[in-house]
Amino acid sequence: MLSVQPALSQDKQEDGARAKATFAGGCFWCMEGPFDKLDGVFSTTSGYIGGHKKNPTYREVSAGTTGHTEAVQIVYDPKKVTYQKLLDVFWVNIDPTVKDRQFCDHGSQYRSGIFYHGEEQQKLAEASKQNLEKDKPFEGMIFTEVTEATEFYPAEDYHQDYYMKNPIRYKFYRYSCGRDKRLTELWGDRASH
Repeated sequence: MLSVQPALSQDKQEDGARAKATFAGGCFWCMEGPFDKLDGVFSTTSGYIGGHKKNPTYREVSAGTTGHTEAVQIVYDPKKVTYQKLLDVFWVNIDPTVKDRQFCDHGSQYRSGIFYHGEEQQKLAEASKQNLEKDKPFEGMIFTEVTEATEFYPAEDYHQDYYMKNPIRYKFYRYSCGRDKRLTELWGDRASH
């Protein structure tokens, strides 16, 4: 289906008809699929962002010592899919009511976040969060951070497209983690699984 493409340079938001977006929603395996389904998405890459260690490994990030969070970076055609649409898909795939965790995964390495690339994404991301705070279908505060994107480090190859390469293990993890159940509790019919 979709192959992992090299990430665009961090200082360049658009390259012709390509732009990038970066979201953290807990386990990055679970965040690729919802974006891969969208027309106009060229690629999704699982990786790490928001920390202090250069070239972190999965073992280091999962230990919680690097400051990074698991994230997915999306390369997309803004003429076919808007950044607002990506934000909408992001929200219904996370639990924004928890700090430093998502579902069964605990620690700051699983915090949720929107890492914006440029002023336009920043404005849209902040407005999206404010709108959700006014009209949320659930109780509780929203802990999802909105911060400027720092260097994104792609995860090891075996993490890329994990949900497609290892569907049985992936489905078992997702079910045993309670992800879909919680998403339905939070978002109802808007939940995306």
